[in-house]
Amino acid sequence: MPAAKPARLLLAILALCLAPAAGAAPPEFLNSGKVLVGDLPFSEAVRHGDTLYLSGQVGIAPGTMALVPGGIRAEATQALANIRTVLEANGRSMRDVIRCTVMLADMADWPAFNEVWRKAFEKPFPARSAFGASGLALGARVEVECTANAAP
Repeated sequence: MPAAKPARLLLAILALCLAPAAGAAPPEFLNSGKVLVGDLPFSEAVRHGDTLYLSGQVGIAPGTMALVPGGIRAEATQALANIRTVLEANGRSMRDVIRCTVMLADMADWPAFNEVWRKAFEKPFPARSAFGASGLALGARVEVECTANAAP
């Protein structure tokens, strides 16, 4: 078999695997109005297939653009409460979260964040990565974004 045929076959298989399924629903861009206010240039969440992608949440009081007072613990508690609110507005719960990314303004806050995290989630915990950031929106100490299972 000439070398060109296996290459064409491989490309055809890749095209079939990567093409959207016939009749697949387009992504849903979701805003509950329960956390974020105003005309922000992003959605609270996007549902695509059986996955719900949440935008990052900082520790703002719902319906405002003001961080809650009290430092890392208070902001982390509020950020995770905001995530819970977005999940519940879309028929999901914290048990549906499969992965989160945590951005900390100061990695020295990692132990304090972990204390709050353990109260927000139950074992088995979702997968998670954390990294230090040189600056977060609104001067926040922490931002958390999550991905959740949205299967029926």
